[in-house]
Amino acid sequence: MTEQRPGAHMAAEIAQQPDVLAGLVQRQAEIAEVAEKISQRPPRFALLAARGSSDHAALYAKYLIEVLLGLPAGLVSPSTATLYGARPDLRDVLFVTVSQSGGSPDLIEVTETARRQGALTVSVTNTPDSPLRAASELGVDIGAGVEKAVAATKTYSATLMALYLLIDAVRGGKAADAEKIGELAQQTLDGAEEGVQRAVDRYRFVDRVLTTGRGYSYASALEGSLKLAETSYLAARAYSGADLLHGPVAAVDGETAVLAVTSAGHGGRAMHEVLEAVSKRGADVLAVGSAAAEVPAALRIDVAPTVEELAPILEILPIQRIALGLSLARGGDPDSPRGLLKVTKTR
Repeated sequence: MTEQRPGAHMAAEIAQQPDVLAGLVQRQAEIAEVAEKISQRPPRFALLAARGSSDHAALYAKYLIEVLLGLPAGLVSPSTATLYGARPDLRDVLFVTVSQSGGSPDLIEVTETARRQGALTVSVTNTPDSPLRAASELGVDIGAGVEKAVAATKTYSATLMALYLLIDAVRGGKAADAEKIGELAQQTLDGAEEGVQRAVDRYRFVDRVLTTGRGYSYASALEGSLKLAETSYLAARAYSGADLLHGPVAAVDGETAVLAVTSAGHGGRAMHEVLEAVSKRGADVLAVGSAAAEVPAALRIDVAPTVEELAPILEILPIQRIALGLSLARGGDPDSPRGLLKVTKTR
């Protein structure tokens, strides 16, 4: 049997994303049917439950719900129900559970609890026959196909896409801004190759990485930090750009690498002050995003421009490639990170 080369699964699945995203947009009408059922029971507010990469996707959805729908939204702590037995009144609440596998016991239990407490429950998962889908009233299949790499890549971006399509449809949208997302994803991957290699060469020996972003892009900073930690074993921390200036910036110095997610829009403009501050402290800044050229940085990787609320779907693509490249350059295999399994079950 031919031995699988390190990182082969992760590399292949990163490359599949343009087709996966384009396929999801083609299923907009199917997702809109779920949105219509939500619209028939207008919620007072929304709650989102998730773990790991899916938690970052849920944070992205929180921004979408608050900005596009004008509804309050919050991230749930599943342990309040699973460990502490909390049973809040969730009548007229939209409860969205995000899980690629749909198999984590705490997410299943908190969804079952929310449904008993009166919430309209919706699962967003890559496993439509999972226990989570059975526990929820409605479901959205992200349709990314089997993901063999331990580190989530195509399931993460597909989850973002599915959440956008769902929330856009709730407001009556037809996904017009996402029509060419597959082409833009391919353009981003192709255009980032040189910049990704330069970043890998520059940061392969770094020990400490800080990732940061604001607005919709904060989710990308969190996901980027997770990818660097789980594939390259880096001491990576993620901060909102606003929170970074509230104290952690004091720990930034010339030994710190900063991966800044800066796409065009309100969030990207708000990062200017942040990056000026870390640059003055000697940090080595890598800017990734459609507004990377507009901020102080040692390296820049451009991302295809789009409306701000879709930017996280594109800006995560070169960051995934950086995580893959750094892992390989440091002698690792991102398809088999130590101590990790594809499905993590918690309660």
